Parts: sequence; C-alpha cells; structure tokens
Amino acid sequence: MVSIGVKQAQETLRNALAMGADRAILIEAAADVHTDIEPLAVAKLLAAVVKEEAPGLVLCGKQAIDNDMNATGQMLAALLGQAQATFASELSIEGDKAQVTREVDGGLQVISVKLPAVVTVDLRLNEPRYASLPNIMKAKAKPLAAKTPADYGVDVSPRLTVVKTTEPAGRKAGVRVGSVDELVAKLKDEAGVI
Repeated sequence: MVSIGVKQAQETLRNALAMGADRAILIEAAADVHTDIEPLAVAKLLAAVVKEEAPGLVLCGKQAIDNDMNATGQMLAALLGQAQATFASELSIEGDKAQVTREVDGGLQVISVKLPAVVTVDLRLNEPRYASLPNIMKAKAKPLAAKTPADYGVDVSPRLTVVKTTEPAGRKAGVRVGSVDELVAKLKDEAGVI
C-alpha cells in the first residue's frame, strides 16, 4: 500500500494496515494538505516504487478527490510499459491474465489484460473490511516506511500554473412557445440556428 502526500496520511495507511495490508509506504511529497501534487509526479513516484517492489498487479483509484483528473493510473501504465484496465468494477486473476469488468457509457465491458498490469478501480470493486480492535493494535507494529521524492529521484515541483478560475456565466431564462411554427421562427430569427 502506497500513499503520496502529507505526513498525516500515516493515519490512512495505518487504517489500511488494520484492514489487512501487510506493509505500507508513505512518500512525503508535500508539507501542506493544500499543495497539489500533479498526476505526472505521482505516476513517476509510483513507477519508481513499482520498479523497486515488482508487483504483478497495481491497483489505483479511478481518480483523486482533489483534482478529479483520472490520469495517474494511465500515466503509470505508460511509464511502466504495462497493460492497463480502467474503471474496474470486477477483477479476477486467471494465470498470467487479469479479467476486468469495467463500466463504460453503454454498460459493462469485460476485457482481459496480460500481467503485470495497472488497473484503476471503481468504488464498486469491493466492500471494504472493517478494522477490528485487535487488528488496529496489530497495525501499529506493521512496517510503514517513510520516504521522500528525493529517495526516488523524482522532482514533484508543479509544471502547471492556475492562471484564473471563474464560474460559468449564468444561463438566461427559457422562453415558452405556443406552436411549432413559433419555435421554428425563434430558432431561425433570434437564435440563428437554422
């Protein structure tokens, strides 16, 4: 289990250890929770961890709650040169392949990817375990390694600058028309659509 961010993420990792993870790595890449670590920097850090650990399957969340970009898993797969599957709601391993059921606009799609692979998961993939009190106590003794981006030779300085953020313009109120002819006339004369 890996988390990249602030030191306070230790609590989340300890919770994951209490739910059954064997060990965790925290990469302290920011001192402030308001500092955004861009997806490419996260992917580079994760790629370094994956090269070091050599797992057969990497599971990532579908998207981050801070920037909602849905990019890190895909970037990680590209950096590693591995197969990827996104939006997984079901996953099964069969030999050297992973069968992934993914949610797409038209419903569900089942694909097979060769391992090692990167899979981004949807919240429907599983039901999280509850951390029992004995497991919470055992989690305190499980290994949690603290690292920095420098340990992996990755620069996490931002490449993007937010120039301006504005709300979209308010919409005008709609107009009721009495007939199809009146609608066509308004579309033609006022809106210039037809």
